[in-house]
Amino acid sequence: MVDLKGQYNDIKDIVNPSIQEVIDNTAFINGPKVHEFQKNLEEYLGVKHVIPCANGTDALQIAMMGLGLKPGDEVITADFTFAATVEVIALLQLTPVLVDVNQDDFNINIEAIKKAITPKTRAIVPVHLFGQCANMEAIMEIAEAHDLFVIEDNAQAIGASYTYENGTKIKAGAIGHVASTSFFPSKNLGCYGDGGAIFTNNDDLAHTIRGIVNHGMYERYHHDVVGVNSRLDSIQAAVLNAKLPRLDDYNRARQIAAKKYDKAFEGQDKVITPKVLNGDADASDCHVFHQYTLRIKDADRDALAKHLNEKGIPCGVYYPIPLHRQKAYLDKRYHEEDFVVTNQLIKEVISLPMHTVLDDEQIEYITSTIIKFING
Repeated sequence: MVDLKGQYNDIKDIVNPSIQEVIDNTAFINGPKVHEFQKNLEEYLGVKHVIPCANGTDALQIAMMGLGLKPGDEVITADFTFAATVEVIALLQLTPVLVDVNQDDFNINIEAIKKAITPKTRAIVPVHLFGQCANMEAIMEIAEAHDLFVIEDNAQAIGASYTYENGTKIKAGAIGHVASTSFFPSKNLGCYGDGGAIFTNNDDLAHTIRGIVNHGMYERYHHDVVGVNSRLDSIQAAVLNAKLPRLDDYNRARQIAAKKYDKAFEGQDKVITPKVLNGDADASDCHVFHQYTLRIKDADRDALAKHLNEKGIPCGVYYPIPLHRQKAYLDKRYHEEDFVVTNQLIKEVISLPMHTVLDDEQIEYITSTIIKFING
């Protein structure tokens, strides 16, 4: 699904000395490389504060801790996403409220958000799924009207931009009250282990979060807030520093590959290609294609996945089971008629290889294999 080795070969002359520098300096935790990466990412995103941490799941949990959400507070998020989003809500004894998504862009549905708001609602967590932003303009308007926090789950859309109706563009993760991201190796900006970060433009919130990630300490052995141990190590920061200047090029390569996929599937009624709904479809930052996800209509998606694997073509089904049906998150409040789109998507979606070094021969083999199978 990704070619990390090919990407590494292109940057190893930069990555290797940078890692060696960390080892030579033995500044493994909160060393200069971490602070350098923090500043570089703040500049790239146009956000006041980046607080690195150990992984993307921690980032989302710490963001919620920083906002002071209390047990029983309701948090609205999308049903069609990875479990980490709802996992941290439950871990903090908050109440997850799952809602349906849009059919075209897989992102959280605005009308479903409005319907789900109650007096106990405290926050909305839009997930920028597969590399394209949710409708943040509408979400921020809802939040303002109901005095809610917005926590962007930006694990899959680093480098993407959201375009407002007036043409203003803002990077994903710099729009809500706070945001989280993951630097898992397969992400568009990935390290060589686990890593994550929290973003915010709020000075007070940033201060609180900086304490939380380090056992609640601002001064050694003085624990001012309840915290956790979640820090980005210096070796991972060294890798991310090497990759960050190339992120826009990486995302552009993904968009070029996506367009080639689109072209190959033109005229195939059984294949619905991803829709770019926000911004200029020709801009490399409107959809950064963390995944290239098809919808398969009037054909057997599972049989296709098996066939692709037999032909040596990696593929993935993200996601086969909606969160509202997961054993850990079953709730009598949920009714199947409230998840019509999600329940359909789990039968149709299939994600194809997507990375920065896909070549024409690979794309032709992948797409021709799919077309031949579905037209049987």
